[in-house]
Amino acid sequence: MHTAHCLLIDDDTEDQDVFDMCLKKVNPDIKFRAMNDGVQALAALNAEPGYSPDYIFLDMNMPKMNGLECLKELKKIPRLKESKIFMYSTTSEKSVVTESINLGATDFIIKPAKTAHLKDKLARIFSIVTKINQSDIK
Repeated sequence: MHTAHCLLIDDDTEDQDVFDMCLKKVNPDIKFRAMNDGVQALAALNAEPGYSPDYIFLDMNMPKMNGLECLKELKKIPRLKESKIFMYSTTSEKSVVTESINLGATDFIIKPAKTAHLKDKLARIFSIVTKINQSDIK
């Protein structure tokens, strides 16, 4: 059975905690890791060639490197070719959403105000992983 790995790149530690809590409620088997910014995440990914998260959630508004800049750099890492990258931000400007998709993001998720809505969004995204893992058990 493949254990899914999820990486959240977000400078807001409270958002990291809420995301982790919601993800655990959706599927406690998914391995979660958080990084505080794009520079830190890219350094870790380059230093750990064996680490290839299946899902990457990327905040738009971060210090040092914004989400679009980080997305461009993530797309240059060959082993992340199969990773699903979701922009995850309070930004909802149509031009930013369009640019993210054009740069290769799987989807653009606007950060929900309520944890229940985040849990529902994550449940939809990870429902395939959950079904695959449950079928391995049977």
